[in-house]
Amino acid sequence: MKGLIGKKVGMTQIFDDSGEAVPVTLIEAGPCYVTQIRRPKRDRYSAIQLGFGEVSPRRLSGGQLGHIKRNNVPPLRYLREFRVKEVSDIQEGDKLTVEVFAVGDQVDIVGTSKGKGFAGAVKRYGFRGGPKTHGQSDRLRAPGSHGATTTPGRVFKGSRGPGHMGSVRVTSQNLRVELVDLERNLLGVRGSVPGPRGGLVMIKEVRKQ
Repeated sequence: MKGLIGKKVGMTQIFDDSGEAVPVTLIEAGPCYVTQIRRPKRDRYSAIQLGFGEVSPRRLSGGQLGHIKRNNVPPLRYLREFRVKEVSDIQEGDKLTVEVFAVGDQVDIVGTSKGKGFAGAVKRYGFRGGPKTHGQSDRLRAPGSHGATTTPGRVFKGSRGPGHMGSVRVTSQNLRVELVDLERNLLGVRGSVPGPRGGLVMIKEVRKQ
């Protein structure tokens, strides 16, 4: 199983063998511990639960500590499940580091996008807005009329318009691993990764080849 939990460090660039600059996002990935294994016979699906981020035991509840301590692993702040087709030879309590990935691997990275607060329809969905002339005074960035006529006489639920923007689960697919630093637990992937610096991310095996 190839999967880790990590924190986004930020973006930088590295140079490949030909001297070309490659934009990469650095992720502090692992070390992670296997805290639980889900099996089809008992749980009706296969998954491996990983823990990341050592913390003081006082930061966790009694139930969380009991769940973690049964596998003799340190107190961990974050727990996430990774779905797998088959549970391999991984055992509960095992420690996973960035060495599970190699340069050239393709990965999917799941994170929470940056929150933008309340945004208008022009920023949120790219609406055109109103005309800039012909007596326009306050309709430049307004969405305009987007409801129906007499029947049904209302705006359908789910229609695009102003509202809360960002802070949602986003997956960046098919990112190439460009750097693996085992000493500093760093993983460098080509391109951007969702979320702010310090945001929690999940690094998974690529789903779409």
